[in-house]
Amino acid sequence: MEGCLMDRYEFRVRVTGVLIEKERILLVKQQVGDRGWSLPGGKAEAGETLEQAIIRELAEETGLNVQVEKLLYLCDLPEARPPILHVTFLLRKLSGELRMPTGEFETTPIADVRMVPVAELELYGFSRKFAELAASRFPDAGTYRGHKSAIGL
Repeated sequence: MEGCLMDRYEFRVRVTGVLIEKERILLVKQQVGDRGWSLPGGKAEAGETLEQAIIRELAEETGLNVQVEKLLYLCDLPEARPPILHVTFLLRKLSGELRMPTGEFETTPIADVRMVPVAELELYGFSRKFAELAASRFPDAGTYRGHKSAIGL
């Protein structure tokens, strides 16, 4: 009985990062949902902060050393199994060169890593809503937005 009660409280925390330089945004080509391109990021691991998680994920997936500038959005994906708390951060590059990951940490392989024009996000499978948020530099940054679809992801 005790195990059943604990199962109700299982969920994942997913961190994603937005890195924009010179009107270009960092994307990874990885099959996530119905899109082939996504923001870099992944699951937060036990024992690490959200900041440590996104810094680790960016280093693993892109070779870049970054720092968190600010929280962009906090969203839910309650229909996922287990449910997901989705945390998106605005990042700043500190050092490193963009490179393909080694793959040793990836459960979903990454086929490409690149900076793409923010104006072309829809061509990479992102929703118009997310493209508009990125183009306007995330006007409601730092807010809880409810379902992940509220930010177009």
